[in-house]
Amino acid sequence: MKFLVFLEHYHGELEKGGLGVLSKAASLGEAAGVVLGPEAREVAGGAGAYGASTVYVSEDEAFASPLPQPRVDALAALVGQTSPDAVPFGASVLASDVAAGLAARVGAGLNWDLTDLVLEGDELVGKRPALGDTVLVDVGWTGAPRIALVRAGALDPVESGGSATVEDFEVGFSDFSTLATLVEQTQEESSGPSIEDADVIVAGGRGLGSPEAFSLCEQLASALGGAVGATRAVVDAGWYPYSTQVGQTGKTVSPRLYVACGISGAIQHKVGMQGSGTIVAINKDPNAPIFDFCDLGVVGDLHQVVPKLTELVRARRGDH
Repeated sequence: MKFLVFLEHYHGELEKGGLGVLSKAASLGEAAGVVLGPEAREVAGGAGAYGASTVYVSEDEAFASPLPQPRVDALAALVGQTSPDAVPFGASVLASDVAAGLAARVGAGLNWDLTDLVLEGDELVGKRPALGDTVLVDVGWTGAPRIALVRAGALDPVESGGSATVEDFEVGFSDFSTLATLVEQTQEESSGPSIEDADVIVAGGRGLGSPEAFSLCEQLASALGGAVGATRAVVDAGWYPYSTQVGQTGKTVSPRLYVACGISGAIQHKVGMQGSGTIVAINKDPNAPIFDFCDLGVVGDLHQVVPKLTELVRARRGDH
């Protein structure tokens, strides 16, 4: 089966979400990638290490802004030239727009919010959570190209040590595709890894008691070299930025270590972090649902436990 994978790049690096999808595609068949925008040629070769045999690139000025329609034109052209069986995307704001636009342009089926892709015989099957992520359903397509939008954080990049041929291609743009202009683009200033990329996440919930108490999570995350996450309840209350929300209506993460501070463990939060390698819960309520699925539970006052834990981590780091 032939795959054409949309790869985003930022600050000179290919995004983790697309590389995870590329790794999965390469494990199922022949995978090619497409990289569009400034510095595309510089980063495209890196996709070979994750299974791409060929990477198509274009640095046309139309891709300088993160607008979907020019990218839909480019992918539609490549679909016509290369006839892929499937075009999977790692979910992001831009990728979701492009996937929907491509499906409409080429008359293809689109399945979204997938957490895995598998082959059953010669058929591609997507795994999609349903009923609050309590069950997985199989979804399919009636024809090619099969367009798939994979949930952020669902698939990890896996290096295979290969190399890719980088090919430039020309894109013809529809009149309407270049009418939109990006007036301004701003970015929140932050330090440390994002919650999507972090190997360690320290997340806080209502049990912190106040927005000021998030400093406990920040200090522990800093000591562990990780990022800070939050539940929907505290985000809705204005305690912490929306970009850090983990859960059904936030982001799905799969760090190696997830430390939940004052989080009850409601299903809406669980679905966003249950793929973590090790889950540690700190909560004063021994009946909190999170203790049913965490790997290590600490029943106690997080205002005492977390500072002590931070102190111990810093001491251990200092020893080494």
